[in-house]
Amino acid sequence: MQTRPTPLPDPRVWRLALVLILAMLLTGCGINNIPTYDEQVKSAWAQVENQYQRRADLVPNLVETVKGFARQEQETLTAVVEARAKATSIQIDAESLDDPQKMRQFEQAQQQLSGALSRLMAVSERYPDLKSNQNFLALQSQLEGTENRIAVARRDFITAVERYNTEIRTFPGRLWHSLLYSDMPLRETFEATTENADQAPQVEFE
Repeated sequence: MQTRPTPLPDPRVWRLALVLILAMLLTGCGINNIPTYDEQVKSAWAQVENQYQRRADLVPNLVETVKGFARQEQETLTAVVEARAKATSIQIDAESLDDPQKMRQFEQAQQQLSGALSRLMAVSERYPDLKSNQNFLALQSQLEGTENRIAVARRDFITAVERYNTEIRTFPGRLWHSLLYSDMPLRETFEATTENADQAPQVEFE
């Protein structure tokens, strides 16, 4: 009795299996790390902007509350309004994260707003009625919380940028970057532009 030869599998099946095996091997080698870390950088930056926007949204109410008790402090109030306008006019999208000049401009504008808010808070010391106003106290608390959130968001962004930049400058990420992701540059991170820029404005009332 003659035995029939076993038919060979379809070549397409072999090719598919080979592709799947290569995909699993490459995934284990970190081929997807660079785009993954880049997306984490963008997500972390979105949180930074979100928290800065939250602070900007508090400013109009804060200014109006202070104005009701200290109209003579017009120069300080105007400085806060102008600093807020400048800070909200400078936006950094994901494609601009590798532009050091834009990053510096953004950070400088935010620091100017921080300084203006600090001076506005200092004004309250001269107005006991303002210091005890419930609306002002609520805004103060929200501002303190926002400053803390900004600090956390900035820290997370710096960490994400560090992870991404390290990946494309070390092996095997450097290899994948040269082969597949050469259009993805190093990302800029935060740099302090003023003394103690990493500290939130002091808004306690002792």
